[in-house]
Amino acid sequence: MALVVIVFMILLMVGMPVGFSIAISGTMFFLQHPELPISTIVQLPISQTQNVALLAVPLFIFAGSLMNSSGITKRLVKLSMQLAGHMKGGMAQVSVVLSTFMGGCSGSSNADAAMESRILGPEMERQGYPRGFSAVVIGFTSLITSTIPPSIGMILYGTVGEVSIGRLFTAGIMAGLIMMFVMMLTVAIMARVRGFKPARKTKAKPREIVSSLKETIWALMFPIVLLGSLRLGLFTPTEVGAFACVYALVIGFFVYKDLNCKILIKTLKESISDIGAIMFMISMSAIFGYGIPMEKIPQRMTVFITGVTTDPILVMVIIILFLVLFGMFMEGSIVIILLTPIFLPLVKSIGVDPVLFGVIVCVVVTMGILTPPVGIAMYIVCGTLNCKLQDYLIESIPFIFAVLLIVAIYLSVPDLILFLPNLLYG
Repeated sequence: MALVVIVFMILLMVGMPVGFSIAISGTMFFLQHPELPISTIVQLPISQTQNVALLAVPLFIFAGSLMNSSGITKRLVKLSMQLAGHMKGGMAQVSVVLSTFMGGCSGSSNADAAMESRILGPEMERQGYPRGFSAVVIGFTSLITSTIPPSIGMILYGTVGEVSIGRLFTAGIMAGLIMMFVMMLTVAIMARVRGFKPARKTKAKPREIVSSLKETIWALMFPIVLLGSLRLGLFTPTEVGAFACVYALVIGFFVYKDLNCKILIKTLKESISDIGAIMFMISMSAIFGYGIPMEKIPQRMTVFITGVTTDPILVMVIIILFLVLFGMFMEGSIVIILLTPIFLPLVKSIGVDPVLFGVIVCVVVTMGILTPPVGIAMYIVCGTLNCKLQDYLIESIPFIFAVLLIVAIYLSVPDLILFLPNLLYG
């Protein structure tokens, strides 16, 4: 597998698309072992996509796009402004609250960062926020979106690691709220130090907030409906994805009436592009991952790490460092698919709950979209806001520490994350 990894890194460095890098480097394993039938290379990507649970991935991506097109987003922006606009650093706080609300609709940090940089970015610049700060706030708060269900990363982790997706989704609610609190605290401290002003002169009246809540109730209800249907056994995770698409269509066409056939066709085209890219990488990862169990990589990794230390906290620190490193160079969904089989047996052996580990994996790996060299969301927000990369990197330092603090809280007080899953699922 060493040659496979080396070839993969070389292909990434020369700029080859990730999906092709995964497939070509994975093929090297078969060339090293002539006894393996070459036909397996063709069969693996096909068999990878035959997993029914993975069908939830394209369905939730399409549902998120539909909800963004159905008028939900602009109503959530209005509600977020009423709830947080009066605070110091008001527009930055609005970004935190909006990302939290979008978690129940989108499930994609990249989509949330792209949306907020277009909607909130110009207003933040008008109010005197440095472009680097605006880009960092919008980027890092988007991590909340992929933590609160529905989360694509949790679906992949649960499928690969055979962990209950219902428990993962339930754990994501408290994990997302903790992240929201820490992000708001970080913004509040920086706003006070740097003198950022509120976005609103006065606090919104209860009547205004209630009015906005009525408009957005359909979006805010969705995570509750999602978890309730899973817990009651009405839907599987895949069926919930299909239900989410129907739900978004009904809301867009008949409740808000912002969705029409022209917008629907445009949304379909955008979703097909996103789904195609992600599913291609997922299918190609089957070739790359074929040699992992054959080479006993999980056992070797366990021996290596436990040879350094057997303290559970230090073991988790080492694993998190690995996840951060891989997340910087690879697309998050691929990191989850490839590393979950390697690290999950190890964390189980040291007594870490698989659900808690799943939440940590999704947060840490997703942070890779905000760091160089291949941070997709980083390039999206910097490009949209016309921000220099060096300004972004300098401003991101406090928020990187904030994310690490969040992970430390998860590890230190696991009952905060596991309380709801244990309450609902036993």
